[in-house]
Amino acid sequence: MKEVSQLQSRYEYGGDEFIFVQLSEEMSLEANFKGMAITRKLKEKNWEGIYDICPSNASYMVRFDPDIIEPQQLVEELRQIESEVERLDDIVITSRLVDVPVYFEDPWTHEALMRFRDRHQDPDLTDLEYSAKINGYSSKEAFIQALTDAPFLVSMIGFVPGLPWCFQMVPREKQIEVPKYVRPRTFTPERAFGFGGAFAVIYPVQGAGGYQLYGIAPAPIYQKEQTLYDFQDSIVFPRQGDIFRYRSISTDEYQAIRQQVEDGSFVYHKKEIQFTPGEVLADLEGFARQALRRLYHD
Repeated sequence: MKEVSQLQSRYEYGGDEFIFVQLSEEMSLEANFKGMAITRKLKEKNWEGIYDICPSNASYMVRFDPDIIEPQQLVEELRQIESEVERLDDIVITSRLVDVPVYFEDPWTHEALMRFRDRHQDPDLTDLEYSAKINGYSSKEAFIQALTDAPFLVSMIGFVPGLPWCFQMVPREKQIEVPKYVRPRTFTPERAFGFGGAFAVIYPVQGAGGYQLYGIAPAPIYQKEQTLYDFQDSIVFPRQGDIFRYRSISTDEYQAIRQQVEDGSFVYHKKEIQFTPGEVLADLEGFARQALRRLYHD
């Protein structure tokens, strides 16, 4: 049995309409699974007066109507839900395994990152070269291999609509970590694949950004037109709890997928999976191998 016990949860009010709950001072799979379980249970209850439930990496926030739900009563209800999910072995999470192609060292993100070397920790290296160096890898190829060998858990959606924060499912000693730029870029290409802190992201739209840039995804994760199959129910593709496997692709495959996106035939390769946080935490690397086998071979 695994429990989250690093920190007593902190409940705070944000004005009249918000309650903020911090489950842990740092991101961990345990804290994220616990927050996921709490917010899913809260959503299932469908209480009148709750307007928004916003899960994060190690916390969550609830927006409510204080004229319908008494604030202190809601806090007590949230504490009760938290007590019900202490045993992570008893929580069953239904999720999706998703193959997410990435074209590493593409010309578009390379051009963007080279424009802003004056804002980088090491202007003489590319973002990939710098990240490989500070994480102890002998080459950028070995670093890319580490990024693609193990899947990532989508721990939250945020920053801009649709952006998935992804935490790699590897033991702590194998976690890749990189700093943000010293000063943010004013330009980042749409669908750029980046990394900051311990999180991989795909930028859904063009804009500013400070994460290290490694490549670009050929398929969107945000589509307001909703013409592709995966966006029929939502303009945002990622969901908290998804398990993404970032797969390195060639220039030719990138162009082929872009053509499928343009003609409307692209569909993400994905499979449903059920798991308990307890089984994941008991053998993280074993679960990751099993997940990849299911995604590509089952």
